[in-house]
Amino acid sequence: MSALTIAWREVRALFATPIGWLVLCGWLLLSGLFWVSMVEGYVMQSRDLVYNPYGASQLTITDHLLGPFFGNCAVVLLMLTPALSMRLVSEEIKQRTLELLLTSPVSTWDIVIGKYLGAMCAVFILLLGTVHAPIMLAQWADPDPGALAGGYAGLVLLSAATIAIGLLASALTANQVVALVLSFAASLSMLALSWLAEDPDGALAQVSLVTHLADLFRGAVRLSDVTYFVALTAFALFATHQRLESHRWS
Repeated sequence: MSALTIAWREVRALFATPIGWLVLCGWLLLSGLFWVSMVEGYVMQSRDLVYNPYGASQLTITDHLLGPFFGNCAVVLLMLTPALSMRLVSEEIKQRTLELLLTSPVSTWDIVIGKYLGAMCAVFILLLGTVHAPIMLAQWADPDPGALAGGYAGLVLLSAATIAIGLLASALTANQVVALVLSFAASLSMLALSWLAEDPDGALAQVSLVTHLADLFRGAVRLSDVTYFVALTAFALFATHQRLESHRWS
């Protein structure tokens, strides 16, 4: 058994239950509503500024359509990723199959990476459900490819971090609901730190998720933002590994 085998098992298990399909349907519904609302708002603003060349030049697709859309999608993912990750380990603990998995010929890192990749595959399926948006947009406008790439990169990096946090929460308890609450509370707290920060360059602002997503959604990929998400993901995965190792020796 390898990490990829575990990942494939997790994907199949997720969509064999109502949770996976409910998350997918909820995501498609909300992202679709956001897209229709953003496009309608942009069209109305463009119509109002048709006779104002100075105002029309400032109404960019990146700032007034793509940015808000990706921002709203990020909030939805923040709520959905805990549901995708809550059962990854807690279900194994509850059904007493974790001991069997830990004693199988597979390393603890294989278990962690396999379950993590399984949840991330589900996230990629969700994001593929929004590909129609840029395709439709390209039919009547000229969106910035960098903004599209940065927006999707931001959503992937955000999901990578929140899934890792959810995996850690799932490894801490046998109750899926508790894991869901812990994961959502941790992610929401990191999102809200920017609201509490008085200095945009202060420590609280730099720890916040919002600070590192803003530039990505505008198409500006900075090394510091990518490093932040990679470090957060790596820390959560390492903590999950240590937690599972404690089960192995208990």
